[in-house]
Amino acid sequence: MKRSSILLVAALAVLATACGGKQTEQKMEDRVELVETTTLVMSDITRELEFSTTLESWQSVKISPSVTGIIEHIYADVATDVAAGAMLVRMDQNQYNTTKLTYANLGVELQRMETLRESGAVSQQTYDQTKLSYEQTKETLDFLEKNTFVRAPFSGVITAKNYEDGELYSGQPILELTQIYLLKALIPIPENYFPHVKKGMPVNIQTDIYPGETFPATIDIIYPTIEPTSHTFPAKLRIPNKSLKLRPGMYAKTRMTVGMDRALVVPYQAVLKLTGSNDRYVFLDEGGVAKRVFVKLGQRFDDKIEVISDELKEGDHLVTVGQGKLVDGTKLNVTKEN
Repeated sequence: MKRSSILLVAALAVLATACGGKQTEQKMEDRVELVETTTLVMSDITRELEFSTTLESWQSVKISPSVTGIIEHIYADVATDVAAGAMLVRMDQNQYNTTKLTYANLGVELQRMETLRESGAVSQQTYDQTKLSYEQTKETLDFLEKNTFVRAPFSGVITAKNYEDGELYSGQPILELTQIYLLKALIPIPENYFPHVKKGMPVNIQTDIYPGETFPATIDIIYPTIEPTSHTFPAKLRIPNKSLKLRPGMYAKTRMTVGMDRALVVPYQAVLKLTGSNDRYVFLDEGGVAKRVFVKLGQRFDDKIEVISDELKEGDHLVTVGQGKLVDGTKLNVTKEN
């Protein structure tokens, strides 16, 4: 008797579960969600590109004379502003002074040889040899002068100093000169914009250090080849920096306009994110039934955003309210269409 009762209870439980499952499935099939939709239309947009980059000095040079010896004097320290042509370093002058004296003596000898050649007292060969020695010594003297009295090749600021007066110069740069009144940066632009990017185009620079402030720049060089792996081409920016607010090494964001375009722009809240991934999707009203369409995001415009998908077209009805409760196939009751 007990066994019969147990079997009866089990049978009733199975029957109840089956009936409950059918009821739940039936409820899902009969569920209708209230939504609002809008009709998709193509919009004219100003196409803007944004890139992150790191600012660099326009020019930077390590002050490394081509002669070794004692450093007599360093005229600048770290953070010193120097003008183009300003003296930076004076090296030991012994070799320079010796060569300068030799050059002066050869100059006198050459003049004497010219006089003797005119009178026929010296051969042309002897004269030519003296002239050659004079010219070679002049080249050596110019070289030593440049590397004994080292001057700034451009205006900038000293960013490194590795020696003090009287130390033996052994090859490591004595100073580093960096130009910071003018900066540069490289940005990788997608290849499909190659025909639209021109030299001189304006670019805006922004950095989190100065929120809300924009710094103007222009495209200085467009690299002529496309990177085969990233399918981008580099562009070099020229960034005036008279205020000195920007500095080499800073992280910055760049924004540039590359003309007008046509795109599908939808309310930002209409786009949903797939849980556990970065995939984005929207829902369409397709004959009263919800259809999920995966999209890629493009440019954002305040509370709207560009969506890209081969499955979207003008005239489609996009769900803009109530989409968070939908799954593929949910029946829809459109209460409002914008």
